[in-house]
Amino acid sequence: MNELVHAGKRPKSRSSAPARKAPGRTNDPERTQANILAVAEAEFGEKGLAGARIDEIAEATKTSKRMIYYYFGSKEGLYLAVLEESYRRVRDVESELNLQDLSPEEALRRLVEFTFDHHLHHENYIRLVMSENINRGQYMARSQRIQDLNVPAIAAISHLYERGVKSGVFRTGLDPVDIHASISALSFFNVSNRHTFGVIFKLDMLSPAYIAQRRANVAEMVVRFVRK
Repeated sequence: MNELVHAGKRPKSRSSAPARKAPGRTNDPERTQANILAVAEAEFGEKGLAGARIDEIAEATKTSKRMIYYYFGSKEGLYLAVLEESYRRVRDVESELNLQDLSPEEALRRLVEFTFDHHLHHENYIRLVMSENINRGQYMARSQRIQDLNVPAIAAISHLYERGVKSGVFRTGLDPVDIHASISALSFFNVSNRHTFGVIFKLDMLSPAYIAQRRANVAEMVVRFVRK
């Protein structure tokens, strides 16, 4: 009998030895992909699709180009995944606003304020959308997921608008997509054009006072546009 077994000890097998991990690797694929997406969002947001470098994303995430390509297929595939994730996040939070629990006007004001705040605090999202417009929307056009993600957003506006019309608060004849466009445009400009607009008119567009006033004005403009 083996002396180790006789002494009440089991010989170490290869499977019981601690597995070596490659530097920077993780056994959690979802976490790895989420980390890559987060870093890639900043890289694409700052430099656009053309200027972004997969090498820099790999270095920042302590992964490799090979792993990134394994998960996302290509640089363009990663860029599209970042776009999809950016839209998913904003739509997920929108769905938690519980607009149906508020009066139509309160719901609309809350939606406008949320959109304004989201854009204000997610400059990379704005930069990504601007970058995709430079690309004429060609990558976004490939994504059925982004199309599907925006269906509930328009449905929510349609529902609160219809409630407002029925209650006599909102005027008739408005298109929910047009309402969405107005909310998006007024919220988007405050971030996309803050540097040029600020220089031209000598404004500190990041000051708390300016932001609070602009936020209130944007909400009021949209509400007045819809109000009967």
